[in-house]
Amino acid sequence: MNRVARDACIIAWRNLLNLRRTPGSVIAALVQPVMFVLLLAYVFGGSLGGADYRTFLMGGIFAQAVTFNAAFTALGLANDMDKGIVDRFRSLPMPRMAVILGRTLSDLIMSVVTLAVTSLCGLLVGWRIGTSLPEAALAYFLILLFAFAMSWVGATIGLMARSVEVAQSAGLIWLFPVTFVSSAFVSTATMPGPLRTVAEWNPVSATATAVRQLFGNPPPAGIPLGEAWPVVNALPYALVCAFVITAAFMGLALSRFRRIVVS
Repeated sequence: MNRVARDACIIAWRNLLNLRRTPGSVIAALVQPVMFVLLLAYVFGGSLGGADYRTFLMGGIFAQAVTFNAAFTALGLANDMDKGIVDRFRSLPMPRMAVILGRTLSDLIMSVVTLAVTSLCGLLVGWRIGTSLPEAALAYFLILLFAFAMSWVGATIGLMARSVEVAQSAGLIWLFPVTFVSSAFVSTATMPGPLRTVAEWNPVSATATAVRQLFGNPPPAGIPLGEAWPVVNALPYALVCAFVITAAFMGLALSRFRRIVVS
């Protein structure tokens, strides 16, 4: 286990150093959540609650931002496979787990940077933390735990893609329904029955709701949260979702990687 952690950290450091050659991906990861904050806060915010909606919005933006970062994991792994980097790693006395774990760890660090930039942007539009320091720390921990889970989803997609182009498309196409069919930006109470049920049980909804509760950001008067079990128990449900997603997609990613190594 120590060897896996050591080699994974080396791979993660290599990935971070490689970002100097692709600054566009870093800029995209930072600009994207800022763009959504400004667009949703000022385009829709006026009709959905003004300043109260901008405060409420940030929990959804945090969940969306780290979910979208899964696309960078998919693209990064697919790019390494396309350039033969993974083949070089295969020839080294390195645990197979370290290659994928290194990618997810480096993208987790990028999520930390994304989270910091998004928080600063939120402060500029009027978002504030209304709870204690331990609760705020738990909120940030939950966001990063969810980011780590989503990175394993991206890793699985990147390993299954046949090319960088396919990884780019597949890594993005699922993100919009997952993030928008949720309570990240609006109440699920106004959605049709089956869609509302999907949105209420969506892990993005649970993460956004739990983060709002921990930050002390109540919804505006016109945005009822509902009384479904995942809404009332958002924090434990979000934690369970993060661990289950991580375990499930870690197994899928490792299984796929073993097949690639054998072939």
